[in-house]
Amino acid sequence: MRDRAKDPERHARRMAAKQKIMQERIAHAQKEQGILLVLTGPGKGKSSSGFGMVARALGHGMKVGIVQFIKGAFSTGEEAFFRDLPNVDYHVMGQGYTWDTQDREQDVTAAEAAWDIASRMLSDDRYDLILLDELNIALHYDYLSLDRVLDDLQGRPERQHVAVTGRHAPKELIELADTVTDMQVVKHAFKDQGIKAQKGVEL
Repeated sequence: MRDRAKDPERHARRMAAKQKIMQERIAHAQKEQGILLVLTGPGKGKSSSGFGMVARALGHGMKVGIVQFIKGAFSTGEEAFFRDLPNVDYHVMGQGYTWDTQDREQDVTAAEAAWDIASRMLSDDRYDLILLDELNIALHYDYLSLDRVLDDLQGRPERQHVAVTGRHAPKELIELADTVTDMQVVKHAFKDQGIKAQKGVEL
C-alpha cells in the first residue's frame, strides 16, 4: 500500500468528499418502482447473484417466484435450499443444457411451458421478485418469442422486481432493463484447469 493511502488525514478528507457525493445521490433518488435487472456475460456468478437477490428478498418477507430455464437435468444446491421455503414458488422447467438435449423441438416446448408459468407470475402483483434463471439462453436460441417476453416484462405490476440471468442477453432486453451487469471471465477452474463442477460453488 502506498504511504499516501495510509495517511489518516488524507483518508478522512477523501471519505468526507465521497460521503457528500453519495448523500446528494441518495437525496435525488426518491422514485420507487420495480427494477428489471439483467445479469449476463460469459463469467461465472450470474445465477448466484440472482439467488442472492432471492435470499435478500426473503429476508424482507417478500414473495418470490423462480423459473429456471435450460437447467433441470441435475439437482442444484439452490433448488434444494429454496424450493420448500415459505414465500417461494419454484419451478425447474429446463431439460438440461442445450448440448445435452440436442433436440430443438424438445427445448422449445420446455421453454414455452416455462414462459407460461413466468407470464402468470408477471401478471400477479402478489410476487415481489421474480427470478428468470437462464432466460437469456432460451432467447438466444430463439426458443421463445422475444416480443412476447418484452411485452410481459413491460406489462408487469409497477412495483414488481425481475432478475434475468444467462449469457447472450439480447440488446432489446438490455435496453429495457434498469440495471445490467456483464460478468467477464478472468480465470475459470473448469475451463483453465480442468477442475470439475463443485458442490456449493457451481452446483
